[in-house]
Amino acid sequence: MARFEYLEARTLRQAISLLERYGNQARIVAGSTDFLVRWRQGVWQPKYVVNVGNITSLGRISYSPRLGLRLGALVRVGDLVDHPQVRGNYPALSAAAASFAGVQVRNLATVGGNVCNASPAGDTLPALLAFDAQCKVSGPDGERSIPLNEFFTGPGRTVLKAGEILTELRLPPPLPNTGSLYIKHSPRGAMDIATLGVASVMTLEGSSLVCRNVRIALGAVAPTPIRGSSAESLLWGREVTSELIASAAQAAKGDTKAIDDVRGSAEHRQEMVAVLTQRTLERSWDMAKGNPISFERQRELAVQTAF
Repeated sequence: MARFEYLEARTLRQAISLLERYGNQARIVAGSTDFLVRWRQGVWQPKYVVNVGNITSLGRISYSPRLGLRLGALVRVGDLVDHPQVRGNYPALSAAAASFAGVQVRNLATVGGNVCNASPAGDTLPALLAFDAQCKVSGPDGERSIPLNEFFTGPGRTVLKAGEILTELRLPPPLPNTGSLYIKHSPRGAMDIATLGVASVMTLEGSSLVCRNVRIALGAVAPTPIRGSSAESLLWGREVTSELIASAAQAAKGDTKAIDDVRGSAEHRQEMVAVLTQRTLERSWDMAKGNPISFERQRELAVQTAF
């Protein structure tokens, strides 16, 4: 294993300065759950490792009905599981966090790390995408905001420029009459990387069954996490029925660009996209009608190993 020089940033300004100085020879770490594995495998061989885990300003969670949810990049994935405002207002995100690896890894891994790792199979990414998350980024030229659906450019690649750091994720406040759910399919449950994952968020218009808003996000079926736009367009502004949801679920297959790999074939992924899209939409629709699902049940549904 190649040696590296360990550096520790105590402030955001210091971290940006170190990244600007060392460029692509440096890599940021916080929880180090991905870094240690890939370093030992020889995949990542930086000359400098910059630990940002002690920048306390990046580890905060806040929520307000007006501004929505603010997640510092260093918030631990495990913190999302039981946080009352996340569970109450963004249940698909809480369920996605609960499906993320084991409890030991969840308590080390950071939300920002999961996003910047840019894996198409990242567990939190479909939920964040379905909740229309925005990325706050800081760098040598100041701050900028990037929609999450524009943040990824390919497996392991993002739009971050030299010296830039993801500092916060911002989710808008949920609309009334909204339900959401995330389901991950993997052979060994939460301990395995997702074969695919689907998050759906649905909002109904008042007491009617008309779909006011819907967002469907798909993971591990394309080079980046993607929106199921074909499925969304079938539902938007129409009265929701079980038949319409089934049609939308089939339409989601057309949005995928799945490949064969060790976790599943492209054909298997396409078929399972329809299954999981239908299940997440049905549950979200039920929740939006005022029929809550307990968090324990959401956690049970979030990881499915067989169909």
